[in-house]
Amino acid sequence: MSFRRHLPHYLMIAPFMILFAAFFLYPIASGLFYSFHDWNGVQTPVFVGLGNYEKIIHSRDFSRAMINLATYIAITVPLGIIVALCLALLVDSFTGRWSNFFRNAFFMPVVLPAFLSATIWRWIYAPNFGLLNTVLGFFGVESVNFLNDTGTMLYALIAVDVWVSAGFNMVIILAGLKNIPNELYEAARLDGASKWQQTVFITIPMLGPVLFFVFTYGFISAMQVFDKPWLLTGSSFASYGGRRNALLFPVMDMMGRAFGGVKFGEAAAYGFILTLAIVCITALMFAVRSWRERK
Repeated sequence: MSFRRHLPHYLMIAPFMILFAAFFLYPIASGLFYSFHDWNGVQTPVFVGLGNYEKIIHSRDFSRAMINLATYIAITVPLGIIVALCLALLVDSFTGRWSNFFRNAFFMPVVLPAFLSATIWRWIYAPNFGLLNTVLGFFGVESVNFLNDTGTMLYALIAVDVWVSAGFNMVIILAGLKNIPNELYEAARLDGASKWQQTVFITIPMLGPVLFFVFTYGFISAMQVFDKPWLLTGSSFASYGGRRNALLFPVMDMMGRAFGGVKFGEAAAYGFILTLAIVCITALMFAVRSWRERK
């Protein structure tokens, strides 16, 4: 009787559950299955146990990709948050038409297609005639091939990422700024606090939950970076990562193994290694935050 009574409710959620199982649960389960098999997408999968995981962890490309990723995250995540916070404070200082103008202007890179953003920055970074090299030329600096020099490639990517992500983070931080009570600032002004002191002792502490969300989201996004380095280096499945793999990242390596090397088993194992790293580090971040809040 209970099942029959709730049958209309089950039927209402059935389409979602079917699609969720078909396009989320099944791909995860099949990916886990293939991660323990040697499979080229055509022939019958051959069970290899943890062989795929061992190949990936001991490969030179994996080590290079992880070093690039660690450096990239260590710089781009905090730098992106600092830039976004400064932009949010700038926009919040304006009202009316100017506030809307700056908010839309800073958010524009977020809505641009990835290939268009890459095209713009490849022109900016182009040697000899690129915008950045043209400016540097006025100061007597020789032309720099930013996207082919292993010493500058990673930092060139970080600049692009901050340019794209700062607008999104700015909107979230700006929403947090609007929720800070004005009474706190009025009391601080009466006590003689400067603008800098108000920002350090009121704005940033009150933005703690928002900044933590932005940091966590930025970290997870950075762990999965793919499109920007892929497009900036003009990569293909046959050749990717740029010169000397200076812009090689885990997702790029995973895609290259799958569609370039036709090693779908290794690619599946790569995906689960990356997923496990994201889950573990994110859980650690939440645990540390909970521990600090209890102190």
